[in-house]
Amino acid sequence: MFVKSLPNMLTISNLFLGIVAIILAFQGDQYVDYAAITVIVGMLMDGLDGRVARMLNVQSEFGKELDSLSDVITFGVAPAFIMYVVALQDLHLFGIVVTAIFPICGALRLARFNVQAGVPGYFVGLPITAAGGVLATLALYHQVFNVAMLAVGMLLLAFLMVSTIKYPNFKKVGIPKSAFWITPLIVALVVVVAIKYPQQFPKIVFLPLAFYALYGIKKNVDLLVKKLRKKKESEEESLPFE
Repeated sequence: MFVKSLPNMLTISNLFLGIVAIILAFQGDQYVDYAAITVIVGMLMDGLDGRVARMLNVQSEFGKELDSLSDVITFGVAPAFIMYVVALQDLHLFGIVVTAIFPICGALRLARFNVQAGVPGYFVGLPITAAGGVLATLALYHQVFNVAMLAVGMLLLAFLMVSTIKYPNFKKVGIPKSAFWITPLIVALVVVVAIKYPQQFPKIVFLPLAFYALYGIKKNVDLLVKKLRKKKESEEESLPFE
């Protein structure tokens, strides 16, 4: 019974961490690093629950819906509140609107994911997990970037979630049953490193997450340029010879 419930327990742990991140965000600037770390650990839990469910062959619609509801809190609401506390509250009403837009787009992204057939090997739109991770860690750079840049970055992430840009899907990479024992060790290692280096760890995590988000933009721009080039070549070929 415990083994079958393990994926859902990981999902609930993800939800719990999201709630903790929200509470930490409102405790003051000295706790913002820990709020971001909590979101990152939540990402780890979110990455493990589906893999463990597939490994144990206990996937269910209940688990799928629970995962989506948890993701809205941990990677939608929590990162938005972290950014609001460190920067956007200075923008008053506009800051409130931007803060609300992010989790709303995240919820729309998850709803679309649950009802539409996806593209094999890809996510359509930036996954809320990645978007939330980028936002939570981006908030730690609030002394580097001005408030306007942070707001624009937040809106861009929200747009990417509801866009049709394709992103590589790494969640289908499973865990071999023989390596099941290593899962708690990975979680423990991440937690230990995060606690030991609370200021440096989330800022380092920001870089690969940001590159992942930007990858989709670059790929979309490349496809657009390719289409325009082909269209131009086609028009040139259709011109009558003089």
